[in-house]
This record gives sequence, structure tokens and C-alpha cells, in this order.
Amino acid sequence: MAGLLQAFNASLIRRPMVTQCVTSAVLFGSGDIVAQQVFEKKGFANHDFMRTARLAFYGGAIFGPVLTKWLQFLERLKFSSPVKGVVYRVYLDQGVFTPMVVGMFFGSLTLLEGKSVTAAKERIKEAYVPTLIRNWGVFIPTQIVNFAIVPPHLRFVTVGVVSLFWNAYLSSVNAKKQVEITPETEISDAKSPEALVNAVAGAPATVGEKGA
Repeated sequence: MAGLLQAFNASLIRRPMVTQCVTSAVLFGSGDIVAQQVFEKKGFANHDFMRTARLAFYGGAIFGPVLTKWLQFLERLKFSSPVKGVVYRVYLDQGVFTPMVVGMFFGSLTLLEGKSVTAAKERIKEAYVPTLIRNWGVFIPTQIVNFAIVPPHLRFVTVGVVSLFWNAYLSSVNAKKQVEITPETEISDAKSPEALVNAVAGAPATVGEKGA
């Protein structure tokens, strides 16, 4: 009986990658919907569906495969005791995997928005540290519980459920960075017709005008 249970768990751990990717895509897309409608209160008339599509694509095509392989790797590691297993898995997950994934998120989303590599680096620089610290506050406790008591075949689901709300936070942070005015935007705005008219209207009078 024990052998059958182990085989069943192993088969679930190795379930098709497409299942994990679809799950991740749905969770990231749903997280963005929560971000836009609950946190940002945009209303469905003003919902940015391209933004939701980008988040869903990132979750399904990039993050889903990476997370699946990572959890499989952690599960294959062998430790002398269950306590050591939890400690080392959480350490590897939050000390090695998470710092990489936070940068990957902001970099990938910036490129998916059609921006340059330079813009991606700038967004990572601005958002990386506060996001990583908040991530540790959420996922260190989550992963301790996950690796300690959750069966291996359900660990992806556990991460996914918590990620639904975490993804909403990430989406809001990324959107805020996306709309922030850059120096290039300021220069462009300064050259607009409205800006020129306002500048002329507010300019001091010349000597000739004063004489008139």
C-alpha cells in the first residue's frame, strides 16, 4: 500500500508541464484582475486587458516552467532528517531562487511591454529590494509550512494560492513603475504644442514689449 501511495505521489509531481503552466497563467492573470479591480479600483470599463494578458503569458510561459522544475529539484534533494530538509529547502528557495525570480519578473514584464533592456534594468533597480524584502515576509512562512507538512504533489498548489494575492501586489508595483514619468517623457512633454504655448504665455516681456 505504501508503495502504491509513493508511486501515486510521484506521478502527480511529474504531471504534465502544461498543467502547471496553465495553472500559473490563470493565477497570474487572476492576480492582475484583483490588482486592477480591487486594489486600483479601475472598473471593468477601464480594465487594461493587455496588461492582464502580459501577466498571464509571463505566468504560463516563463514562471510556470521555472517553478515546476525548481520544486522538482528541491524534492529530489535528500537530507538526513525532516527538519534539515525543511531548513535547507526554504533556504535554497528564498535565498537562491527568489532573488533570481524577482529580477526575472520585472525584467520580463518590461520587455513584454515593448521597452528596452535599459528600461528593464532601471525598473529592476527601483523595485527589486523592497519587493524582495516583502516577498520574504510572505513566502518564508509559507514555504516553511509547505515543505514541512504539505505533500509534494500539492506544493505547487500551495504556492499558487498564496501567489494569487502576491501576484496582485506584484502587478500593482509593476504598473506603478510602468506609468512613472521618465526624463525622456518629460523632455517629450516639454516639446509638445501645449507646453510651448504655456511657456510663451508665461515668458517675461521683451524690452520692446515693455516700451509698448
